[in-house]
Amino acid sequence: MNKMSVKKDDLVVVLSGKDAGKQGKVLSVMPKSGKVVVEKVNVVSRHQKPRRQGQEGGIIRREAPIYACKVMRVCPKCGKPTRPGHKLLADGQKVRVCKKCGADI
Repeated sequence: MNKMSVKKDDLVVVLSGKDAGKQGKVLSVMPKSGKVVVEKVNVVSRHQKPRRQGQEGGIIRREAPIYACKVMRVCPKCGKPTRPGHKLLADGQKVRVCKKCGADI
């Protein structure tokens, strides 16, 4: 799965799983594995040992990747989850558009 409809800094909503319905910003995209990391979604706990002198160990909470097919882009204009369509502008630039309201995203 190399082609993905979401990019970094997009606002997305989670469609299924334990975090269904939550919204967050995409922090990173991994096209080879077809996964994305979303802010405040799929938070896991990791036990970390101190590596250097003076560094604290403990339980670290951070976001784990989820499959990109479980998230959908939210249109900034209408506020609804939508699949982005594409439109060519007069100058040859390709932009993403909302399928529901037609606004540029």
